[in-house]
Amino acid sequence: MDDYSVGDAAGLLGVSTDTVRRWIDNGSLDANRTVNGRRRIEGLALARFAQSLHESSDPLVASTESARNHFTGIVTRVLKDKVMAQVELQAGPFRVVALISREAVDDMGLAPGVMASAVVKSTNVSIEL
Repeated sequence: MDDYSVGDAAGLLGVSTDTVRRWIDNGSLDANRTVNGRRRIEGLALARFAQSLHESSDPLVASTESARNHFTGIVTRVLKDKVMAQVELQAGPFRVVALISREAVDDMGLAPGVMASAVVKSTNVSIEL
């Protein structure tokens, strides 16, 4: 069975390592210590905890949009031509690239350093290891 370090769990959950440590310390998230004293979180326990975070969130507060996958991050690169633009966004550990119209980029003022959200709605999602 897979297990994860505190840092890996934080990256997967989109929170800081301190937040994961607090969840472990207050008993919200189970972890075991290695012989070296490092905390490790079993994959199944982490998956259940992630699901509980989702289930306990208020969908009306979280979003009023129909698309469920929002990646908020910082714009790292914008490449524009005459009609289209490529926008790169770093959202935590995820790099999201979108091709949108140049007009939309200009209207929104998208440039490196600007905080933005990528909203993904797809009928086909692939998962790879």
